[in-house]
Amino acid sequence: MNKVLVIVGPTAVGKTALSLALAKQYQGEIISGDSMQIYRHLDIGTAKATTEELAQAPHHLIDIRDMTENYSVAMFQEMARKKIAEISDRGHLPIVVGGTGLYIQALLYDYQLGAAEEGDSQVRLHYQALAEQLGKEAMWQKLQKIDPAAAEKIHYNNVRKVIRALEVFETTGRSITAPQETPKALYDYFMLGLTTDRDLLYQRINQRVDQMMALGLLKEAQQVLRYPEAQAARGIGYKEFLPYIEGYQSLTDAVEQIKQNSRRYAKRQLTWFSNRMTPRWVDLVQAPDRQKQIMLEIDQWLEEKK
Repeated sequence: MNKVLVIVGPTAVGKTALSLALAKQYQGEIISGDSMQIYRHLDIGTAKATTEELAQAPHHLIDIRDMTENYSVAMFQEMARKKIAEISDRGHLPIVVGGTGLYIQALLYDYQLGAAEEGDSQVRLHYQALAEQLGKEAMWQKLQKIDPAAAEKIHYNNVRKVIRALEVFETTGRSITAPQETPKALYDYFMLGLTTDRDLLYQRINQRVDQMMALGLLKEAQQVLRYPEAQAARGIGYKEFLPYIEGYQSLTDAVEQIKQNSRRYAKRQLTWFSNRMTPRWVDLVQAPDRQKQIMLEIDQWLEEKK
């Protein structure tokens, strides 16, 4: 079973700096587990490592899609597993770094992903079009006929979940409420979760957004928002500029919305990893000296039999 080092956590807690230090220490190669850093030319809003940082260690799954292309968790799962195998075969340590929780979980465990997980599956598009035509109550009644167990748990006003349940039933033949087998870990992984005091984290997020603006975030957003239907255009740091570009909102309000959405997303990330995974949480923002202890723990893990 290959060993994989994983670094998770919200933005602005030092994941990039730590990944570079650990890559240098352990002959590591970094695999991005971020759903937005795959896009070329979207560097500022995705907090992508700089050219100088990228040069410090091999990086994978960054800049592999044009901003008009879609990407899915199933695609990431396949590509990242291949990279882990290649890196391990070279005798190097795979280091997965990111904040997209579903990507990390799908990579590390034997989740079987298929059409239901694809970002823009034909089935989903079909039901979305049908919902616009028939309305949410009619869609819920449709679900009630084919999957009453799911309809009982999903309110008819929640059209997104109704569509999801219809899609899962059509693509898998099972109810979305059916119990799943507990997935097995595919790797011997050591997961670090970076965090810090909530108020400090929010302050750092606000500062980072201001820095992004100074670096040219608006110009980057204008590029991707030329394709408003693209998956990339729905990312935090880009979508918030649309009302400003269309003349409905001030730039100040758009920037404040980015900050607010970024803070909310960071809170969701922390909750997600705490509930779904078991990271070794550490605050390197307020206690950077703890990195030495982390390295001792990684040394011990690496010495353990694979």
